[in-house]
Amino acid sequence: MNLQVTPYASSPSSSFPPEYTGDAGHESDICHGIWFDALLVVPAVLFVVYLGLNASKNVKKLWRGGSYVMIAYYALLWFASSLNLAWCCLQAWQCSPQKEVAWNFLSLFVESSILCLEISVIAFLLQDNYATGMETLGRTFLVSGIIVGVDLLFKAIYVFGFGVPLFVEGLESTQRMKWGMWIIHQLLIFGAYGFVLFVHFSGGKDKLPPRPAFYNYISMMFIINAMGLFACGVAAVGVGFGIWLYYFLVLCYHSLYLPFVYTTFLADFFQEEEFLLDNAYYSEMKDAGFFDADWE
Repeated sequence: MNLQVTPYASSPSSSFPPEYTGDAGHESDICHGIWFDALLVVPAVLFVVYLGLNASKNVKKLWRGGSYVMIAYYALLWFASSLNLAWCCLQAWQCSPQKEVAWNFLSLFVESSILCLEISVIAFLLQDNYATGMETLGRTFLVSGIIVGVDLLFKAIYVFGFGVPLFVEGLESTQRMKWGMWIIHQLLIFGAYGFVLFVHFSGGKDKLPPRPAFYNYISMMFIINAMGLFACGVAAVGVGFGIWLYYFLVLCYHSLYLPFVYTTFLADFFQEEEFLLDNAYYSEMKDAGFFDADWE
């Protein structure tokens, strides 16, 4: 999924209409309402608070568990959650021409941090041989780093080079370029989730971790990205329903995706009764290569 939100643009160098004056009445016309902002901010705040309240206990378990992979994912989750919280709380920036550049930079980095988390999970699941320790971590983040870096570069060129308002609504002349970019983005992510499902259901189960929760996650993200691809395609031809559906998915994505990742990949690991090595869940994960044999 992606990150944009607002209504108009006047030129490649500005995402605001010519008649924008900065008064409160006009600002309310080009921004989402208070309920949209509240539905973004409240879940983001609650999740960061939850992470903070459990941080000390979780860090101790990570240190005792000796898993480079889990430590890296937990740190990346914290980083993405913090940026996402800032993005949710600073929605007013998209209404101010003085904050336009800052809003574009913030949107780019928020999207990239969450995308890195998404891609790293997929890359780890697709590894044929689950090596332990730094080898696994290095391969996983090398793949996700390259993909996210290319994605960030192309979006930055679109926004700052071509003046396409990817993160706000623009002129009619820029809409096809904007939605075309999002269609390509959604299609690639949709294809990645589809490939994991194909491997899982085509007899390649032995190559993937034996956890049903992982495939519930992949199936859910496959469906969501299919809806996102459909929404972008419909929005590209100017159908209002497509734009509405897209923004609804953006709202759900920023509100629920990070807690979903935590619940699927980290929550069980942090449960007290499942920390011991002889626990069934821990043993399955250990056999699949999620945990390091030892610290080197």
